[in-house]
Amino acid sequence: MKTDEKPVKDGTSEVRPKIELLAEHMLPTAGLAVAVLPEAKHVIVACFDGGIYQVDTGSGARTEVGRHDNYASGVAYLPQSNEVISAGYDGALIWHDLEKRTRIRRVEAHRFWSWRMAVSADERWVASVTGAYRAGGYRYEPAAETEPSVKVFEVRTGALVHSFSHVPPVLSVAFSPDGRHVAAGNLMGEVRVWDLETVKMVASWTTAGFTSWGVIKSHHYVGGIFSMTFSLDGESLYLAGMGPMGDPMAGNGKQHWERYAWRENPARKLGEIADAQRGNGLMEAIVFHPRGGHFVMAGRLAQGKWNTGAFETAGGGLVQGLDTKIRVTGAGFSANGERLCLVGAVGQERTKEGKPKDFGRVKIYRCSLG
Repeated sequence: MKTDEKPVKDGTSEVRPKIELLAEHMLPTAGLAVAVLPEAKHVIVACFDGGIYQVDTGSGARTEVGRHDNYASGVAYLPQSNEVISAGYDGALIWHDLEKRTRIRRVEAHRFWSWRMAVSADERWVASVTGAYRAGGYRYEPAAETEPSVKVFEVRTGALVHSFSHVPPVLSVAFSPDGRHVAAGNLMGEVRVWDLETVKMVASWTTAGFTSWGVIKSHHYVGGIFSMTFSLDGESLYLAGMGPMGDPMAGNGKQHWERYAWRENPARKLGEIADAQRGNGLMEAIVFHPRGGHFVMAGRLAQGKWNTGAFETAGGGLVQGLDTKIRVTGAGFSANGERLCLVGAVGQERTKEGKPKDFGRVKIYRCSLG
């Protein structure tokens, strides 16, 4: 059986894991984000080299869909139009025709990087977040933004419809399932939620669970909310990243997620990962299974047993942890929930001739989460 986690004993018989590896494919450079096509026969991967690639999940064959001038950091598939939207460190959002492999439009969204992007479920809006960490004072608190850190565009036309202020760098963004609200989180653990109909901020709070002040080797703030998602009913907002640490260079803060009732004022924490269930490392992706009973958090393993964990929504308990042997930077489920797709990278190496080896990875898993 090809899997990252072997069967375990329940006392009488072997219990097969709920997530099993089916296939692993290489990419020339790191995959930074992934969009899963409906039947999971293909995925779209945004890559370190700026390329947007369609990858056959069975054979690993890849075709270039489009390209950014810098790292491609985000990607989303639009089933209604068979288009792809990507974001990059060139600050651009690019629309691609998936069938023709042609560019539909390019929008200069930011003067700095697009850290993350998201598309609303109704395919009406696309949001992108940005911002550089520059010291704003002697305590190294982030300086004020030089452009709006959160922008929302119309998917159909690419027109900018909303610009929202936040404290940079803003590292994560998500839409509520009904597309009415957009949330964003930053380096300092600050979360803001806006109503796109009233164009007002309706929630704002700060959590200390994702940021810390480095006191060894390098003195600055480190961490942040690297990924977020609303629950399928829209009532909870989940945050993912890395817990506080003293040495920024070590990157060994605790693997961490938190859940909030964001509609309450102030927002109320409903739960977080149990300390006994986590190791150390940066978590960069959190996604819900389509049935809503589980969610998956994934990232980089520094110390511990897993870097991809499946959790029950009710109670938040860890169901299964996998050491995928890659740094995971993007995750997504197929529409039916039977496939989990992870993208990321392994350490960069060279051949004896000095040529760089392929270090990007796409991993496809069979999934039996309820």
